[in-house]
Order: sequence, then structure tokens, then C-alpha cells
Amino acid sequence: MDKGKRGIWFAASLLLFLALWEAVCRLLAIPPFILPPPSSVLHALWELREPLFGQHLWATLKEVLIGLGISIVFGSLLAFAMNRSRLVERIVYPYIVISQTIPIIALSPVFILWFGYDISGKIAVTVLFTFFPIVVTTYDGLRGTDREMIRLLQTMGATPWQIFTKLQLPSSLPAFFSGLKVAATYSVSGATIGEWLGASEGLGYFGRRASGNFQAPALFASVLLLSLLGMLLFWIVGYIGQRYMPQSRKK
Repeated sequence: MDKGKRGIWFAASLLLFLALWEAVCRLLAIPPFILPPPSSVLHALWELREPLFGQHLWATLKEVLIGLGISIVFGSLLAFAMNRSRLVERIVYPYIVISQTIPIIALSPVFILWFGYDISGKIAVTVLFTFFPIVVTTYDGLRGTDREMIRLLQTMGATPWQIFTKLQLPSSLPAFFSGLKVAATYSVSGATIGEWLGASEGLGYFGRRASGNFQAPALFASVLLLSLLGMLLFWIVGYIGQRYMPQSRKK
């Protein structure tokens, strides 16, 4: 099934889901503060468009992009260092794994305590969510390079830098972009949790206030924007991955 047909089927299923949701809410007379119909959510999204799009969406997007950028830079550098040095790998890799045995949500308040309730705290929580998938998948991609090809290039007199740039780096890109897709969606969750723990702006902060005031349509509107933001980031990463990996376009 090509992408066009998949898009049509997805749009049809989504419209059907929304129609059923609307019908159930109206036929069963479900109170809007418990489960608002989609029409109420869209109405709230339009009525609150100025604070949502003008302030809170931008605040969350800024935290997501900065946190994800930090994870990409330092996660990739750490993966390269572990690939180049067995000593670094033996020292660092166990701690990376151990860090994931502790529930991330339990660590988030600690990061807010350390970095504060301003944007630094939200960025730190976002990094906490996104660092692991990037560093692990990039490292696995580098370690998965064909050893026979490496030995062949070595016998042909290639330098370590040439082997890295011509073989290891290109072969690690599929794993890197797979991890980046996961990290892109996690980044929205990280920024949202950081805003829940303490903030004065952002979609997570807006949703928490709406929930406390029993404003379900406004809460669902913020959740809708967070979901759309996560899907947009996932699509952008996938698009960039296709541009840098031409073979993926043939599938």
C-alpha cells in the first residue's frame, strides 16, 4: 500500500473516530467537564488561540527544541567516544543503562530542584527523556558497522578518520534517525512533565490549570496541540532521514 492510500485510510478512520466520539457524547449526554465532544474541543482551541498559540505553544516548543538539540549533540559525541575507546565504553555505558532503571518521572522533580523552575529546569527534564535513545541507538549503529569492510579499508591504507567518515558514520545513520524519532516524541513528554512540576507558561502548565479548574475542553485542546507537536517532530525527523538516506526512498 503506497503512502497516498495509507493517508486516505488514516484520514477516514480518524473522521470516523471523531464522529463516533461526538455521537456518544451527545447521545449519552456526557457532562462536558468529564468528556467534551470534539466540537467543544475545537471551539475551545479557537477561543483560546491567542494564549495557546501566542504564548504557551511557543514556550513548550522552545523547551523541546533546545533540550532535543542538547541531547543530539552530547548524546552523539558520547556515542562516538564510546565507539572509539573501550575504556570510555566500559566506564560510561553501565551508568547510562542504570540511569534508565530509575523511573524518569521520579527523577524529574530532582532535575527541577537542581536546575530551577525557569526554562533551564524544563530543558533539563527534556534532556533526561531524550538523551538515552539517542546515545544508545547511535552507539549501536556505530558498533554494528561491518567489520569485514573496516578491515578491507584498513588493508587499503585508509586512516581511522576516513574509515569513520566513509563507512561508520553513513552506516550508523539508520540507527541514529530511529533513535531520534523516539527522542523527538519523548521530548514533548519531557517538556510537558517539566511544566507540570512548576512553570508559568507552556502547554503542560496550561493543561494543568485547565484540569484544576475543570475546564475539560481547554485541557483537551492543550493535549491536542501537544499530540500534533509530537507528530510534527516525528515527521520532520523521518523526512530528514529520508533525505540523508536515499535508499529509504526506494522502499
